[in-house]
Amino acid sequence: MENPLTPEVLADPVALTRALVDIESVSLDEKEIADCVEEVLRAVPHLTVARHGNTVMARTELGRAQRVVLAGHLDTVPLNNNFPSTVQGDLIFGCGTSDMKSGVAYALHLAVSVPNPRYDVTYFFYEAEEIESRYNGLTLVAAVHPEWLSADFAVLLEPTHGVVEAGCQGTMRAIVTATGRRAHSARSWNGRNAIHGIGPAIERLAGYQARMVTIDGCVYREGMNAVRINGGVAGNVVPDLCEMEVNYRFAPDRTAEEAEAHVREVFDGFEVRVTDSAPGALPGLTAAPAQEFLAAVGEAPVGKLGWTDVARFAALGIPALNFGPGDPNFAHHPEEHVEIGKIRDGAATLHRWLASH
Repeated sequence: MENPLTPEVLADPVALTRALVDIESVSLDEKEIADCVEEVLRAVPHLTVARHGNTVMARTELGRAQRVVLAGHLDTVPLNNNFPSTVQGDLIFGCGTSDMKSGVAYALHLAVSVPNPRYDVTYFFYEAEEIESRYNGLTLVAAVHPEWLSADFAVLLEPTHGVVEAGCQGTMRAIVTATGRRAHSARSWNGRNAIHGIGPAIERLAGYQARMVTIDGCVYREGMNAVRINGGVAGNVVPDLCEMEVNYRFAPDRTAEEAEAHVREVFDGFEVRVTDSAPGALPGLTAAPAQEFLAAVGEAPVGKLGWTDVARFAALGIPALNFGPGDPNFAHHPEEHVEIGKIRDGAATLHRWLASH
């Protein structure tokens, strides 16, 4: 297949967004888009390029005092009658337009068009962000090529609608269990209904008062919600087991261990089993490149309500922010789209930050 990422397309982040969207790349099927990106980057003389799986890394080696990372994932959620892209007025519609091929377009456009940036830059175009962590390209790179990730500051080009979203929340999933004793439903007094038994746990969630935490001027609003309930044996049997899955989104001032302790406190008296946990990331606003980036944007940052791969960089001691043109409210949506004006404005901001001396 002829590579659609031509020099003319690469020069225009809007055209580049459409071209990237029109390469299908549902998670675990990123080879074609990674091949196209790698081919483009290997032709750029000021970049050193390497690849691991379907993650492509390119970096400058200019001897700058500081190094920054621009990172975007190549994969999308499954298609939903929104492929290929279409344009309606100032909007580009299509799977991945918001999350996050418009952000990937930023990185690829800058990688080829800014040969002499003010910092050394590492660009990551990585696989499998939308599915389990074990497939995530940054996770895989950290295990075999940790030196690729070394930097003083990172920008994840996740959808933020053109606003800087600092750090991110942590996330935890836990199973809260109620047990009972089976009986024939016609003689229910001989048993103990586990579904009824989960009721007090639901009531605790209904009355739960979530924290709002301000860190470095950024507000993080926590949330704890039931997301799934499983229970029942048959239509004529009192159930002896009911499990409620709870998702807790916690501010980055709490460690994963502190978050787990809080969940267990809320559901004291119930069996609680944590099934998945990822810590958040503090805002990361104090690093010099971060301050210069915020000055280029010209607007105050807000806290990221959600978990992103900034947490992976934070765990390595690298401050990181989220910044991209897509509207996160339309990520994974059948009407997913991105505003052309937001693409142009954000590209200009990043160019101003990286190219100015």
